[in-house]
Amino acid sequence: MASTTTGLPDRYRPLDQIGPDETTPTGVIQSWRAKDRVLNRDVAIRVHVPAGPAAHAWITRALTAGGLATPALAMVYDASEGSGDPQAPGGAAYVVNEWIDGETLAERLRSGPMPERDVRLVLRRLAEGVAEAHRVGLAVGGLTLENVVLRPNGLVGLRAVPAASGTVHGDITALGELLEACLTGVGPGARPATGPSDLVALARRARSTEPGQGLSSVAAMASLLAERPRTGPTPPLPPNRAEEAEGGRRRRGRDRRAEGAAPVRLEPGALPPVPPVRPGGDDEPPARSPHDTIAAGAALPPAPPAGEEEPFGVLHGGGSTSADRYADHADLDEDDEDGARKHRLAVVALPLLALLVVIALAWWIGSSVLSVTDAVDEDIDGSTPPATSAPVAEGGEEPAVEPGAAADIAGAQVYDPFGDGAPENDDAVPLSYDGDPATSWPTLTYRGSPAFGNLKPGVGVVYDLGSPQDLAGVTVQTARPGATVEVRTADTADGALDDFAVAANGTLEQRTELPFDDTVTARYVLVWLTGLVDGPDGFSAELAEVEISTAG
Repeated sequence: MASTTTGLPDRYRPLDQIGPDETTPTGVIQSWRAKDRVLNRDVAIRVHVPAGPAAHAWITRALTAGGLATPALAMVYDASEGSGDPQAPGGAAYVVNEWIDGETLAERLRSGPMPERDVRLVLRRLAEGVAEAHRVGLAVGGLTLENVVLRPNGLVGLRAVPAASGTVHGDITALGELLEACLTGVGPGARPATGPSDLVALARRARSTEPGQGLSSVAAMASLLAERPRTGPTPPLPPNRAEEAEGGRRRRGRDRRAEGAAPVRLEPGALPPVPPVRPGGDDEPPARSPHDTIAAGAALPPAPPAGEEEPFGVLHGGGSTSADRYADHADLDEDDEDGARKHRLAVVALPLLALLVVIALAWWIGSSVLSVTDAVDEDIDGSTPPATSAPVAEGGEEPAVEPGAAADIAGAQVYDPFGDGAPENDDAVPLSYDGDPATSWPTLTYRGSPAFGNLKPGVGVVYDLGSPQDLAGVTVQTARPGATVEVRTADTADGALDDFAVAANGTLEQRTELPFDDTVTARYVLVWLTGLVDGPDGFSAELAEVEISTAG
């Protein structure tokens, strides 16, 4: 659809209208895909009719959104309240957003519900972005299936940020409706809400209007989506583990009974009490249930033959008597007291030991280091080093590779594997190796963060040397110092970033030498920018002159 919009700055050229007109209490908002003629990229531009004071509230919300830097919300590049003259350039009230390519959530859900993992990932990232807007006091609005876009790189983005109006509760409800749509699908492929019970319950809570039943914030929703889902009931223990658990419970029960029982003093000639355990031996008796009881006589030792006397309290078979057990308890009490004394001794002794170590260390430093210093002073005052002494590299390390002549650069191109396809000033790349430091290749200007607006990890230029060569380092000149950079090398220019091996890194000054630790043989050299420099219009960097040194 051709544009009939007037009053926009000459910088923006509307291409086609996207979506229906949005009616607001103060007017009508039209949305367009447009071309930014200065930066040569597509943008989304929304125009409010009428301009002037009627659009003031919406423009104020847009300026608040301009301070956000989250990939889940379309960045605000520009906004103006306009002069109110629809025929004059700049007379319209407009907001310029990042253009987000990809499949809308409505288009995706027409083929059916999304898998559970995708639902959690998409809704969590979207909720985190909306929560960031709420943190600065901005209710986003416009959370519809048509405005949510699934980016090609696996991220999610919301177009038309911000809407003409919105509330925090409205954002929570809209996210609940999006979650339910992801579980059911839309159109002919829709089906009743099924799936993990926690997601179904979360969608119901987000849309609930009953007091105490809804969600308190979008951040709470993001936190619940980030939790790992609870699985089914705890699986039963294997037989051997079950037996161990049962045995542990029995032992703990006996320990508690032993701790609560009072010591029993046996009179001479009295029999020891029957231990509350089943008899055992080489010939195992038939299995009994845990609640079976045994006759007292079965647990007693056989009576000694007539005329023989047996020492009191001794059981046949090497078993311990009750007196032995009570003696053991007394020994344990004594051991506890010994342990307490040792603990108190350790608490007192350890700080003293640490103090002695510090004193000894101070004495050693005072005696050894100062004596060495005195000896050095005496050597300096009384002798001259021999003329045949050879210099040794600090720490015994070998110096870096000796650089030779500068390598001839056969060509270069922008390397932007994480970009959105928009040109990154590709035509200016030859200015980075034309021998003139006054000309340069600049990056685009990014808003919100020196990490490329949190849109990608970096961008760079790949230099082709024509053939593999032995290299010693790279020298970079720039008129905007402060950017961080990596120098990477590879045998092909079309590989992934990890295919380029890192040879050096650093922060750019006006002239920065980045030597390699070892000689590197490669044909392609990538100067990869990882951090930008703050400027009046945003964050950017530039390469004025790049020189690649061969190994000498």
